[in-house]
Amino acid sequence: MSVHIRPFVETDCERLVEILELNGQYGHPDVEGPAAMKRVAACPAAFFFVAEVDGRSQGLVRGNYDGSRAMIHLLSICPDVQRQGIGTALVAAVEHEVRGRGAPSLSVTVTDESAGFWEKLGFGFGAADVRLMLKPGL
Repeated sequence: MSVHIRPFVETDCERLVEILELNGQYGHPDVEGPAAMKRVAACPAAFFFVAEVDGRSQGLVRGNYDGSRAMIHLLSICPDVQRQGIGTALVAAVEHEVRGRGAPSLSVTVTDESAGFWEKLGFGFGAADVRLMLKPGL
């Protein structure tokens, strides 16, 4: 299986929403939906990559580097192709991107369920332990 990592384009929206829904990660369409995807892609501090396998989008990763902290906010892989290296390839693309921007480290927001994946990639818990809180409706 060959994985191709590329920047997000607007025509990805429908498939990426499908992947997010399949993974139960589409609870806030105003934050994860097509309009938000387009805003993220237009933001110079953001990174937003899509993984393709055989010409079909199978995963995404997005986050930002604000000049101080680099943070992955969302990683989602189609359930049919999980555990085949797609998530690892997306994270490697992010690491390359933020290293090139001068980031001293990379953080990620995780769930208890996904923590093991991140630990295998060298992420750890410690002084940066935080909870993500959302204030909708701004």
